Amino acid sequence: MFKLCGLQFLLVIHSAMCQNLGDLHVTGPLKDMNFSVPEGGGVRFIYQFTSEPPAVSFRVTGEKDGIIDIVPKTGILYLNGSLDWETKAVHRLQVESLDEKGNIVKGPYTVTIHVEDINDNPPEFDQIKYTGVVRQNSRPGKPFMYVHATDRDDPTTPHGQLTYSILHHFPNPYTEMLFQIDNVTGAISPSKMGSYYLDPQKQDTFTLVVTVKDMAGMTTNAFTSSADVIITVKESLWKAPPTIHIQENSTQIYPVNISQVHSNEPDVIYDLFEKEKLPMLPFSIDQNGVIYVTEPLDREEKDSYTFFVVTKDNKGELVDKPLHIHVTVEDINDNPPVCQQALTVIEVQENEGGGSNIGTVFATDMDKEGTLNSRLQFKIKSQVPAVPASNLFFIQQDTGILQLISHSLNKRIASNYSLKVLVTDAVFQTICDVQIHVIDINDQIPIFEKSDYHNVTVAESLPVGTVILEIQATDGDEPATGSSYIIYQVKEGDPNNTFIIEADPETNRGFVKINKALDFEAAPVYNLVINATNPEPLVPGVQYNSSSLTLFKVFVTNVDEPPVFHQTVYKGEVSEDIPVDTLVTTVEACDPEGDTVRYSLEGDMRKWLRIDSATGQIYTASTLDREQQEMYTVDVVASELNNAAQKSKTTLILHLKDVNDNPPLLAMDYPPFFCHPLSGGERAFLQATDADEQGYSTFTFSLAGDMNTRNNWEISKVNATHAYLSPKHANFEEKVYNIPVIINDNGKPPLERKVNLEVNVCRCSSEKSCFIEVQRQHYWPTTGQAIGILIGVLLVIGFIIGGVFFHMKYKQKNEKKSHQKGVKDKSELNRLA
Repeated sequence: MFKLCGLQFLLVIHSAMCQNLGDLHVTGPLKDMNFSVPEGGGVRFIYQFTSEPPAVSFRVTGEKDGIIDIVPKTGILYLNGSLDWETKAVHRLQVESLDEKGNIVKGPYTVTIHVEDINDNPPEFDQIKYTGVVRQNSRPGKPFMYVHATDRDDPTTPHGQLTYSILHHFPNPYTEMLFQIDNVTGAISPSKMGSYYLDPQKQDTFTLVVTVKDMAGMTTNAFTSSADVIITVKESLWKAPPTIHIQENSTQIYPVNISQVHSNEPDVIYDLFEKEKLPMLPFSIDQNGVIYVTEPLDREEKDSYTFFVVTKDNKGELVDKPLHIHVTVEDINDNPPVCQQALTVIEVQENEGGGSNIGTVFATDMDKEGTLNSRLQFKIKSQVPAVPASNLFFIQQDTGILQLISHSLNKRIASNYSLKVLVTDAVFQTICDVQIHVIDINDQIPIFEKSDYHNVTVAESLPVGTVILEIQATDGDEPATGSSYIIYQVKEGDPNNTFIIEADPETNRGFVKINKALDFEAAPVYNLVINATNPEPLVPGVQYNSSSLTLFKVFVTNVDEPPVFHQTVYKGEVSEDIPVDTLVTTVEACDPEGDTVRYSLEGDMRKWLRIDSATGQIYTASTLDREQQEMYTVDVVASELNNAAQKSKTTLILHLKDVNDNPPLLAMDYPPFFCHPLSGGERAFLQATDADEQGYSTFTFSLAGDMNTRNNWEISKVNATHAYLSPKHANFEEKVYNIPVIINDNGKPPLERKVNLEVNVCRCSSEKSCFIEVQRQHYWPTTGQAIGILIGVLLVIGFIIGGVFFHMKYKQKNEKKSHQKGVKDKSELNRLA
């Protein structure tokens, strides 16, 4: 197919027939051909067919439409007007060549001309003005109307591909447009901002200027058209109803219609969505948006419900924003009062005055709080016993507070009262039981059975917690109450709380116990004054007196006790080089009875120490050595002079500080060696160590001896503990060299050691280890060795001969016995014969 777009000039037919077209480059023989020609453009050449004898002219037939023709003599196919794609997109022709007589030489051949569309038609809306209605709160992106435009150009090319947009927005009170348009479909919908802000109360009409552009939205050579869109905003039908009130336990026939919602869109599907996860939501909705309650509700079980109504299209997509539905269950009086306690127990002292609040009766009602349904009122229905009067008590009607009518309670007349209290609401009533205990007042003081318990003698060695005395007081108040319980305390004579008194709550018997260790030397006698009181305060006008006091004297006897050291552990620190008989420390102990104390040592395994038995001074007995033991521990014993069995121990921990008393040593697992012959650069690793602390472990290495040693060897330092020994040349024989090395530490004063280091220069194996050849030696034994060998041989021969001799003697002895036995047997036979 050929595409011609070059010649844009109008040519007259006569010129086309007469001019020399030998230079036309679009020529060729007659055959089937296809051409693409842009529409419009006026007169133009398409193609020139060349003839072959005997052909002298050409003829064209077919869909020429008065526009397409051919020059018979030259074979030029041309247009004498403009093609129009919108009128006809394809022209089908037949071309043939003719001879001079008009007979067909070749053909007819099919020539097809395809008209190419150009963008020569602007798009046009199908309406000059559009109108539409949108509901308030419509879902963003949900179309509510469409605009449509057409273009006569080829829709398969960008010329006929249209793009929609909103040019203007009247009015536009916000920074963003309230509407949006789909640039392909022309669908108009609320934007996110429009969904939120559209309100007919504020603005009910909007005008949009909508444009449509061809060339698929490209600006080059594109045509644009516009149309007005008038949009009316109406109030949204999709509104949540106000809070729905449902009376609890209704007897209506279920389901009951309680409300209805309407979507802004037709043909939607309504559904309920739970906000709370309930076993079953007692509500439903039909496809007209009617909401039902499906069963009776109980406010005491649940007083409100919250759920959502949603709308969906037939594809299950949400149409409207979910509506929030709130249901409140209204209370009815369907619950009776309930006593908070099955039995309310109140204690009242018998001396309580009239008008006193003695307690409260509590009751509850499950109906709604703050309404008449839950208002409770109280009334005393009965009192048992009705003595000394039938109306001793009064209850406040709305609070349930119990009060005494007068000062009339007497425990001796009645110790308990039972009340029946009637509790009512507007419909129901309940009886609550109340038990009132009259409590005896504390008007009696405790009285000791003895005013003086005289004395008791105890040894100072008695353990803590030992009971040394039992005491007894009585109280005339009601038993097992705070008015009759007795508390015993040492009022005087025990400033250090050496004693404590515990009471039996059932019998009020008191037990005097040792609370702290007794010490004869510190307090040999205690003069105790003990008082007895009640935990409940006495009534006004009654006071404790001497009847609630008793006396008691404690004598503490002396017990021989072992000496006591002033410290539980003694610690000392000395240098390991201190001289013998140096004072290390002094221990001190005293005897509670004042006896003389003698000291001794135990556990002195190294015999390094001695102690002065009279003064407790500890001295060094021999030379100390930190390297043997740095922390030295011994036991110090203190015993009485007159009773050695009374003794005690303490521990002495002696820390020995190091001094520089050990010269350094070489730490080598094996002597160094060098492989013969030397090649240069060899060196051996030397390491030194010191038995002293690490503070002295910085060493210096040097060579001693004559100049020959220094000419052959050298030492270089690596770090504080290591050095390298290196030969200075390679001319060494295979032998062992003794090299004197001096090692110094950094002590004060420094110590040094001279070491003869054996260095072997030897032939090495492939593993770089010294190879030592073992040679076989032949030699004669010495005279001593020969004599020893000879004696050994003679001893072996002697043993062999002796063994043979003893064997022969044993055999002869056995033969003799056999012979004698045979003779004896023979004479016995002769005798019998």
